[in-house]
Amino acid sequence: MGRGKRSLIAAAVAVVCAVTVLTVPGTAFAAPNPTPTPLPTTNPTLTLPPASDKELEAVRTQLDALYHDAAVATEAYNAAEEQAKQQSAEIVELAKKIVKGREALDDMKDRAGAAARAQYRGGGLPDEAKLVLSDTPGAFLDGAGRVIQGQRATKSLLTEMTRTQQDLEQYAKDASAQWHKLETNRKAKATAQEKIEKQIAAAEKLESELEKEEKERLAQLQARAAQQAQTAWLDSGVLADVDGQASAPGKKAVQYATAQLDKPYVWGAEGPDSFDCSGLTSQAWAAAGVSVPRTSQEQWRQLTRVDVGDMRPGDLIVYYDDASHIALYLGDGKMIHAPRPGRTITIAGAGSMPILGVVRPDA
Repeated sequence: MGRGKRSLIAAAVAVVCAVTVLTVPGTAFAAPNPTPTPLPTTNPTLTLPPASDKELEAVRTQLDALYHDAAVATEAYNAAEEQAKQQSAEIVELAKKIVKGREALDDMKDRAGAAARAQYRGGGLPDEAKLVLSDTPGAFLDGAGRVIQGQRATKSLLTEMTRTQQDLEQYAKDASAQWHKLETNRKAKATAQEKIEKQIAAAEKLESELEKEEKERLAQLQARAAQQAQTAWLDSGVLADVDGQASAPGKKAVQYATAQLDKPYVWGAEGPDSFDCSGLTSQAWAAAGVSVPRTSQEQWRQLTRVDVGDMRPGDLIVYYDDASHIALYLGDGKMIHAPRPGRTITIAGAGSMPILGVVRPDA
């Protein structure tokens, strides 16, 4: 550990507190520990011992918290992005209806104008008056039928014009409402993006405080924690009765996901060159011909839930109480996922993180 990097725990707490204060209004935290007194400089070769496992474990915990918060913000960004896309599409459809309605209204106005001009050319007398002045009863009766038809046509035209005008007014109101929603989601995306970038930057800064040997030991601690969680999960017997076979779409989803191995995690990405966690699962199932929601929270909320003991390859495993992470089950207690920034798509133990539940896209 180099000079000026003397307290990893203090550095971790300071970084996390600074980021939390910036992103969570109204929350108060105690000031970080004061900077330790610099070591004497009389001996320029003096170095400090590497961080202890306890210190590195504290760093690991802080990194997990930072990347978890970044994952939550990423899914919020994805949700706002999806809603913005939907609202933009609805605005386009409303615009098309408004254009079509205006064309229809112009046509009806032309027809009404033609009828008025015909009446003017006929001397300005209404059809009823012309019939009264007719010389023959037969002509009167024949004309009466045409008058009734004309009256009905005129009434129908006026009714249609009124309804079209009302539709146009409603389309305009709906379009205005969608524009307001679109602007709201644009702001939500910007807020989420800012938080994502702050959390990732804080995590990267924390990791940069470590020397190469300490980074290697930290990676070992992270792998050990994941393995311990996976072992405890398997030892619980949860997979004792799991023997489900993948459905045909499930096999296609698995094939797609495994073909993405080693591609980088990028928040907000859904392929083809990079993915975030829900981008990978949604695209895997899209390749299988099944449409699923874009975010991990919506996949958890909308898809059919199954017991962990009944899961089969292709099912989606949702992690953490806030459903902020998701992976695709491969079978034999393994899953494939896009872990976090700085990592690539990988296969890991399905129980290496806290499981919230399992959902099946093709139930």
